[in-house]
Amino acid sequence: MQPGPLLASGRTADVFAIDDAWVLRRYRDGGDTSAEVAVMSYVRSQDYPAPRVGLSSGADLVMERLSGSTMVEAAQQGRITPEEAGVILAGLLRRLHALPPRVSTNPADRVLHLDLHPENVMLTRQGPIVIDWTNAKEGPPALDRGISALILAEVAVSPRADAPAARIALASLLNEADDVIDLDGALAIRAANPTLSRAEKQLLGEAMALVRSLYLAAG
Repeated sequence: MQPGPLLASGRTADVFAIDDAWVLRRYRDGGDTSAEVAVMSYVRSQDYPAPRVGLSSGADLVMERLSGSTMVEAAQQGRITPEEAGVILAGLLRRLHALPPRVSTNPADRVLHLDLHPENVMLTRQGPIVIDWTNAKEGPPALDRGISALILAEVAVSPRADAPAARIALASLLNEADDVIDLDGALAIRAANPTLSRAEKQLLGEAMALVRSLYLAAG
């Protein structure tokens, strides 16, 4: 498919305009988007807020063009507070983990996003919509909560300008958590993530310590 203008670029993919209703997400290193299409279609069928998907093949994923901003952009513009960001994330995780598994025969398993953080939530007129389901799998919800917490903590301990806001959002997320989190499993996944730089991976230990301290404080 011949894409239109470039709209955004992430660590592994570029997003191009098709028209006013659809965009094309193309993975730069190739790959197969069929698993991502399947999980997005499934959660949408369960009334979970994810983009509609169109005809997709190989590394190309056609999906709904969303009107709005990411939660990060909204926070930078002062339209939501860091505390509100944490509450929204916790609510989206809770809603996702309330769905039955799509393929697993283990009734304790749930659909896991495994990359649910403020840059992957679009705030639209219809409400928050979760994007980028590349890492989605099925398993214990505690792992998904651990991943979201650890990603926020990685920003919180970094030299980035939004580090203080990320720490507040993390504390808010943990205050809203209504169950255990799997930090060790989350660390294993983040440490093996090939898109993280060496400098980012060196912050994982400090990020883990921050999550543990705030989690204990949240009680």
